[in-house]
Amino acid sequence: MPSIKPVSDLRNYTEVLRDISVGSPVFLTKNGRGKYVLLDMEEYEKTQASIKLMAELAKGRKAGEMPDHGSAGWESIESVETALGIQ
Repeated sequence: MPSIKPVSDLRNYTEVLRDISVGSPVFLTKNGRGKYVLLDMEEYEKTQASIKLMAELAKGRKAGEMPDHGSAGWESIESVETALGIQ
């Protein structure tokens, strides 16, 4: 169950911080609406790594779908196996 607290609870920030753990962020509201999220550092780093990985995968997919500047686009499985000496 998500931990949702008003931003005013930060006056007792040690209690708010105590509720944060990996996989359990604390959501802070301002004027009754979601405004901020407090994350454990490990969770933040995992999230950033996932975002970076997804961006790199998207670049790779785009490169395969739109050949340019000498790139042939997607390689066939046969050409990959030949290049790796598998056949």
